[in-house]
Amino acid sequence: MISAVTDGVKVSVVTEYQPEYSSPSQAHFVFTYRITIENNSNATIQLLRRHWVIYDAHGSAREGEGAGVVGQQPILEPGETHEYVSGCNLRSSLGKMGGTYLMERVVDGKQFRVNIPEFTMVVPYRLN
Repeated sequence: MISAVTDGVKVSVVTEYQPEYSSPSQAHFVFTYRITIENNSNATIQLLRRHWVIYDAHGSAREGEGAGVVGQQPILEPGETHEYVSGCNLRSSLGKMGGTYLMERVVDGKQFRVNIPEFTMVVPYRLN
């Protein structure tokens, strides 16, 4: 697990290779990632948007941006957590992702960015 804290908001990530959905002979590698967002600040916050930068081992990068996460814009009271699972397809057996969430403090509408720690996605046989 990898984690980062920004303005009292902790983001933790765990990845997993999905061999049953992958096809290495066709350069198609599928990974899932589980993200836990912990609001350790004193304010109620809402996740508005996400922005990702995704790299594969061939050096290509792509970006992804959109509202919320997996169709939700969760509101987190102080001390609450939100967890979700999503996925990523790569054309190589090794890659990485990182990005930011755009959050808003509910009490005053102040928006701020929270870092999503850069994490790697690697097919297990590459680790040996």
